[in-house]
Amino acid sequence: MISASATSSTTNRRVPDARRAVRVCVAAPARLHLGFFDPNASLGRAFGSLGLTLDAPVTQVEIGSADDDRVDAPPEAARETQRARAHIARLKQLTGKHDALAVRLERVLPAHAGLGSGTQLALSLGRAFAELHGIEISTTELAGGLDRGKRSGVGVAGFDRGGLLVDGGRRADGAVAPLLARLDFPSAWRVLLLIDPRARGLHGEAERAALAALPALSEVAAAHLCHLVLMRVLPAVAEADFAPFADGINRMQRAIGAYFAPVQRGRIYLSAEVESTLEWMQANEGAGVGQSSWGPTGFAFLPSMEAAQRALARAQSAGVVDQALQPMIVSAQNSGATTLRK
Repeated sequence: MISASATSSTTNRRVPDARRAVRVCVAAPARLHLGFFDPNASLGRAFGSLGLTLDAPVTQVEIGSADDDRVDAPPEAARETQRARAHIARLKQLTGKHDALAVRLERVLPAHAGLGSGTQLALSLGRAFAELHGIEISTTELAGGLDRGKRSGVGVAGFDRGGLLVDGGRRADGAVAPLLARLDFPSAWRVLLLIDPRARGLHGEAERAALAALPALSEVAAAHLCHLVLMRVLPAVAEADFAPFADGINRMQRAIGAYFAPVQRGRIYLSAEVESTLEWMQANEGAGVGQSSWGPTGFAFLPSMEAAQRALARAQSAGVVDQALQPMIVSAQNSGATTLRK
């Protein structure tokens, strides 16, 4: 059971009874998953990953006291109401707090698109629930109770802190992967997202089966990925040096994409339309490109807003952006979720 005396960071402190909120609103950033380092635990820890939080799109939920339990959502978020009900039921079971609640899903991330929708929804509801009831609990504990962060830890760390994140892989006991490194992402750099609403990334049993079907990633390949992160990507971000950062991302994505291609119809990208656009942007705009998690969302890093707008306009003029794709230029978010007590 989640206890009100659970260890917590200063950002997740107990809410004094005299100031107990009537409603709590939580907004959480999307995240890009930029790649695993060692899916097969060659040194005893599975996965390890690099991720980045974004300022859009976002998950936003509100929980308040009510006479009867209900979960409401605008039409575009209605598909997540069932998952929200399951999380609230689990939180009540874990805490013993069974009072009626009104839950509102104001905004949600596209489901199974590679942006962390499941983790951000669960953690947003968990944080709002805990704040409403004056329960002091860490985000890591919430993730464990709600069965999130089973592979990558960057979504959990991003909820708390934002920025560019490196996690150290999952222990054999399944604990949430620890955060090893975090850097502020350069504020001038931009991310061009390409969302393909026609496709959904692997999830659930299909994802588990795909991972089980893959051969072990060699220690040489895992070491190469770790080397790229430690000696290419992180220094470039620390020094705001775009070209080596883009190069490091491209090398990582080629390596890990080739590993996962056999369970992704033989391709690095789930969406062929996303792939053709991003290949053009890498070749013509010097972008750092790839697919977030299982996709279908792709990304292109550009050094400025002007460069991102120009790259998108040129790609559209060249006819390489399929009309079904949903392009969005966003920034990194160097802070975590926000909580508003009403």
